[in-house]
Amino acid sequence: MCENALSNLKEGEVCYIKKIVAENNIRRRLYDIGIIPGTKVKCLQKSMFGDPVAFLIRGTVIALRNQSSSQIIIEQKN
Repeated sequence: MCENALSNLKEGEVCYIKKIVAENNIRRRLYDIGIIPGTKVKCLQKSMFGDPVAFLIRGTVIALRNQSSSQIIIEQKN
């Protein structure tokens, strides 16, 4: 798992999508729900066991499993 992956974001933290390293169908699905480079994302809540995680993306709450969010590379800007 990449250190700068979305799956490592803590509750309340905000980041921006840098790139998607997922392949084919997963990449297309992520793009379809608005997860594209440059998108602002906030980690809202992790489930009791840490999977899935709720993120605020473009004004919509989206839950992603760690398998998908670990393939999203992020950058945090101050």
